[in-house]
Formats: sequence, C-alpha cells, structure tokens
Amino acid sequence: MLLRILSILFPLFAIATLGYAVGRRLKPNLSTTNELNLAVFAPALVFGAIASKDFRAQDHLSLLAATLLLMVGTGVVGWLVARALHWDPKTLVPPMMFNNCGNLGLPLAVLAFGQDALAPAVAMFIVSNALQFSFGIWLLDHQARLRTVWASPPNLAAIAGLVVGLAGWELWPPLLTAIRMVGDISIPLMLFALGVRMADSRIQSIGFGLFGAVLRPVAGMAIAWAVAWGMGLAPREQGLLLVFGALPPAVINFILAERYRQEPDKVASMVLIGNLGALVFLPIALAFTLQ
Repeated sequence: MLLRILSILFPLFAIATLGYAVGRRLKPNLSTTNELNLAVFAPALVFGAIASKDFRAQDHLSLLAATLLLMVGTGVVGWLVARALHWDPKTLVPPMMFNNCGNLGLPLAVLAFGQDALAPAVAMFIVSNALQFSFGIWLLDHQARLRTVWASPPNLAAIAGLVVGLAGWELWPPLLTAIRMVGDISIPLMLFALGVRMADSRIQSIGFGLFGAVLRPVAGMAIAWAVAWGMGLAPREQGLLLVFGALPPAVINFILAERYRQEPDKVASMVLIGNLGALVFLPIALAFTLQ
C-alpha cells in the first residue's frame, strides 16, 4: 500500500520540486507561460475531456452536487472558525473553500484512479473554478462584476465541450487527438509552475498558516466522507471526493488576496504550508481510498 501511494504521489512532487529548484536558481518569469496555460493548454484539456464521446454529463451529476456541498461545507467551517477566533472571514474562507484541484487534483486523479477519472476530475475542477470566480470574487469585493466569470477560457471550453457532447457530435479523431496533445501540456506545466511559485513565496504568518493548512484538509476529508456516505456515491466517486477534500489551498487564493489587499501574507503562508502539508494529508486520503 505504501509503495502504491508513493508511486502515485512521486511524479507530482518530483515535477513540483524541479520547478522549485529552477525557481530558486534561475528565477524564471512564468507570467506569459501561465497566461498561455490558462488561455490555451488548460482549455484544451477541459474540452478534450468533456467533448469525448465517453463523457456523459448525466453520469457525474451526483459527484458535482457532492463537490458543491463539500466546498460550501468547508466555507462554513472557515467562517465559523474565523468568527470564533476573531479573524476576518474574508481571509480564511477562500483558501478553505478553493483547493488545488488543478495543479494537484487533476494529475492525482489520473494517477490514482486511471485515465477514465480525468473527465469527472475536470468537471469537479470546473465547479470549483466557476464558484471561485463568482462567489469567491464577490466575497473579496462586493462591487466586483461577476459576469466576467463566464468569459474565462476554461469555462468557455467546458461549455463548448458540453454542447458537442449533448449534441452527439463526434469530432474528427485526428482533430481530437491534436486538442488532447495540446491539453497534455497543461498538467505538468501546472505542477512546474506551482514549484516555481513556492520558491518565490515567503512564510511570515506561521501560526495562521499552520493552523489553516491543517484545518483545510482535516475539515475537507471529514465533510467529504459525510457527503459521500449521505449521498451513497459509487466507490470511485467516493475516492475522488475524499482526495478532493484533502487537497491544499490553491495558489490563486494568494494572488486574489494580493489583488484585493485581503491580508495576503496570511493567505500566502496558509497556501505555502498547506502545499507542503500535502505530503502528509494526501497519503492519508489515498490510504483510505485505496484500501
């Protein structure tokens, strides 16, 4: 079991570690690369997974509802804890709700559950992405214009993929292969960029960061287990949801906290310590899932 868990997690952390080493030594500017990933590679990944004839949206409705319940549950826990400890809920709630389901979640789903798990994992990623760029933005700035969420390339790709799938259209196989090849660039690039970003981060609010980094996966796994049991999800969907609950906070939380001046130092510490803590919590989630 330990060897299987190690074989699943090693490629993820090896690529992220490589990015960290390159980031420390060469200090590359990946802003253009990250924009390309968001605008081209990630949308190709999303479209290729959802437009496939093997993807049927109706098969994943329960999992998507469970994902939404899990995110709302972790947000409620974050709000209650923040109020109890007299912290600003705007600082704790977003990194509690929005996890690293892109950089870590997508490759982890494929390595742990097989290539067939990519489509439902992408659907979970779309739910998280849509909620973060709607409710998450509104939470940080009540005056923000939320209509722009639908203009993000991954969401447009998801909508296009659903249209193709629901219409029953079958793409020319060489074209679908080309789209998937472009999408295959996205996941390793996400992991590499995560390592580079961590090399550029600094831990300052250690107490807040450590507390939040532990609270997020513990609450996430507990709520995921309760939701999966209550909804009677199938074994693979239970595993996907449990792993989703154990994921650390997404790096985008720090970027948005910095943009809206919402205690970015605290959020950065929670994100950085949380991603390091994934070395502990992800094996625990996989141990429960793979037994």
